[in-house]
Amino acid sequence: MTTAIYPGSFDPITLGHLNIIRRAARIFDRVVVCVMKNREKTPMFTIEERMDMVRRSTERFGNVQVATTDKLLAEYARQYKGAVIVKGLRAVSDFDYEFQIALVNKKMNPNLETLFLTSSEKYMFLSSTVVKEMAAYGADLTEFVPREIIQDVIDKTKNRRQTEK
Repeated sequence: MTTAIYPGSFDPITLGHLNIIRRAARIFDRVVVCVMKNREKTPMFTIEERMDMVRRSTERFGNVQVATTDKLLAEYARQYKGAVIVKGLRAVSDFDYEFQIALVNKKMNPNLETLFLTSSEKYMFLSSTVVKEMAAYGADLTEFVPREIIQDVIDKTKNRRQTEK
């Protein structure tokens, strides 16, 4: 069984993420969407909330599961024999960063390969940061996040604004 691990913070999951998941699910027998903690960012949603949103957004795919870990990705991947890391790339700047991470992962786990999938052109501009900014201004999110989680993003944004006042 071939397994892909798609790591990310997914804060929140976007239609761009979902596009990469859908495409990876066609290539691999199993896709593990691993919700990670990014020490560089202050998340809007908790790990549990993000996992729940990813689960609801991907439940139509029979070979996708959702997980989290507090381990380094290269260590986490060892539990899946022959796993491949899948990363989505939007721009050249993404490649530069992701290529460095892939090299570090390979150094830590020599059996671990990384596969880069380029974003579909309609999602090249899309990021979780863009979604949060748009939500803060009350923009329509239907073209940016899965319909299953639109209300979650709206509600969290409203709650954050109220606590900031």
